[in-house]
Amino acid sequence: MTRRTALLSFAAPALLLADRQTVGKQLLADALAALGGPAFLAMNDRTEAGRLYSFYRERLSGLTRARIYTRYGPEPKPGELAVRERQSYGKDKEEYAILFEETAAYQVSNRGARPLLPDVWERYQDTALRNIFYILRQRRNEPGLIVEHKETGVLENQPVEILDITDAANRLVTVYLHRTTKLPLRQVFYRRDAMRYRHEEISIFAKYRDVGGGAMWPWNIVRSRDGEKAFEIFSEQVTINDKLDPKLFELPPDLPRLKAI
Repeated sequence: MTRRTALLSFAAPALLLADRQTVGKQLLADALAALGGPAFLAMNDRTEAGRLYSFYRERLSGLTRARIYTRYGPEPKPGELAVRERQSYGKDKEEYAILFEETAAYQVSNRGARPLLPDVWERYQDTALRNIFYILRQRRNEPGLIVEHKETGVLENQPVEILDITDAANRLVTVYLHRTTKLPLRQVFYRRDAMRYRHEEISIFAKYRDVGGGAMWPWNIVRSRDGEKAFEIFSEQVTINDKLDPKLFELPPDLPRLKAI
């Protein structure tokens, strides 16, 4: 092997990696454009209303009417969460809610606010940080974020481009974009619980609609854990930029604080 051949053989993997990252960044930009570009980035809050199903071992364990309120904060520092969420349950009025703040989570009812177990909050935080829509809305310019084009493939008879997105803390999520529309169809990541057991988390996105000004959002979202369906929402109405009251995402100061279970 000549010196020139040796140098080329060492340079080839680096060039291939650089090419995968160039294609990956372009595909991520295409996904943002498909979701509405500036209209998607201008989505400061969102309200999803519809039917929410919960499952246990693939069997339906709960059905309720729900509203999921989301409010984005300013672009965060790496690894920080800049979003608040309130999941409100009840057909005609709120019977209880789950409130996710930046550092904690609570179950809220007329009896008071009960802190959720730390592992619930940690799972929510990890899921939010690796959510493709949150990445596009809040983390796309984050230092240390690496986007690589993994391969071209087929997902349930649909042609897809597959991306690996990794942050500076080595959080990895694999995202499947429709090859033509560039809309996210699926994402997969793995996490470890407090006992270091490895869990597979899959989200599937479908039935995209314009929710205002060209911003697109999936009205059907399914989440599975370790191969079993855990959550599904069928939205009947999605609105954005309703200027939601910040108090909706805060615990009332006079609400009794209950002990965690």
